[in-house]
Amino acid sequence: MSSPLSARAQRGPRIALTTYSTKPRGGVVHTLELAEALQAQGVDVTVVAMGEPGSLFREVSVPVEYVRPPEVKDTLEARVFSWIDALIDGLQPLRERFDIVHSQDCISARAAARIRDAGAPFRLMRTVHHVDDFTTEALIECQRQAILEPDDVLVVSKLWQDRLLADYGVDAGIVTNGVWPEKYRCEIDDARRQALRAKVGAKERFLFLTIGGIEPRKGSRFLVEALAKLKSQRADAPVLAVIGGHSFQDYSAYSEDVLASLPGLGLELGRDIVLLQTVAQAELVEWLAVADGFAFPSVNEGWGLVIMEAASAGVPVVASDIDVFQEFLNDGVNAILTRTGDSTSLAQGMARLMDEPHTRMKLTAEGMALVDDYGWDRTARQHIAHYERVWHEMNTAEPVSLSA
Repeated sequence: MSSPLSARAQRGPRIALTTYSTKPRGGVVHTLELAEALQAQGVDVTVVAMGEPGSLFREVSVPVEYVRPPEVKDTLEARVFSWIDALIDGLQPLRERFDIVHSQDCISARAAARIRDAGAPFRLMRTVHHVDDFTTEALIECQRQAILEPDDVLVVSKLWQDRLLADYGVDAGIVTNGVWPEKYRCEIDDARRQALRAKVGAKERFLFLTIGGIEPRKGSRFLVEALAKLKSQRADAPVLAVIGGHSFQDYSAYSEDVLASLPGLGLELGRDIVLLQTVAQAELVEWLAVADGFAFPSVNEGWGLVIMEAASAGVPVVASDIDVFQEFLNDGVNAILTRTGDSTSLAQGMARLMDEPHTRMKLTAEGMALVDDYGWDRTARQHIAHYERVWHEMNTAEPVSLSA
């Protein structure tokens, strides 16, 4: 007769993927896509998200447990700690349901650690997508503990693997981000194409798209300055459409400052730069379908998921040359990489997209070839290998295949 422990091992682990938000930010997109890819490979997986019931930005095929968010606090520090407390309360009733709780952010990781430390039988895993630039000692320490407390840590790039080892002494495993290219390749009729482009004043103008709102780590100020240089230098000035804006931190002061600088740069909000805010997933795909180029001059990223989405849609990319982008992008092959924080270099890269049809064609073809190697099924298999290792450590039975 098999022991209860060996019987548990044979059934495979029950996985919870936790996230502090239901909005279309990179970590949340990663969570949902990973969950569905794991489910497709036979893994018992549930998403636990903080948000009002039914508030996820898109429908998903996996079970979802919602944790109601607390009332909004005045400061970021107060918000973070209230979110942690809310997730502790929300995870408490679920403590026996999961064998591995896999957190995708520092907030849900800290909450899950409190539940584990109180005796919950699950193993805590954390994916560190990037390290935020907090300025208060309390939040810096909170983030540090969210990296040190989990039983196992993963990252999505070699850059962050090296940084966690150097800065925190944490030896993290790598699991790449992914993309389903076909989700971003849509046929759009001419009338809809014209309507969307007319909405942002790009009927006859080159349309650059960027995703992520206006915030410091997206390099938004450099993008605005580059656009101003292009407008001052050429008669066929492009238009920039900005999608997104929901963020973990409050960047309203930065955004207001960037937008206030537009008149002095010779730019007009609503004509040269159009803020589309957060749009539905189906509309985002349409915007990618009508854009002429994708600009993403970030100064700090965990990976660059939206670059993969743009490349999937066949949109040529101009981006910064930060190390993490160079893990999968090659300058002049599948993207144009410009000097980070250098608006002149960025303007030159954007001008190349506008002036060189052959370069656009090459980047489009190579970008679409690139993403074919990054399907979420590949990412799911990487995660399954880590889950099987952890599950084996949790049990005395021999490891079993989660996808059997």
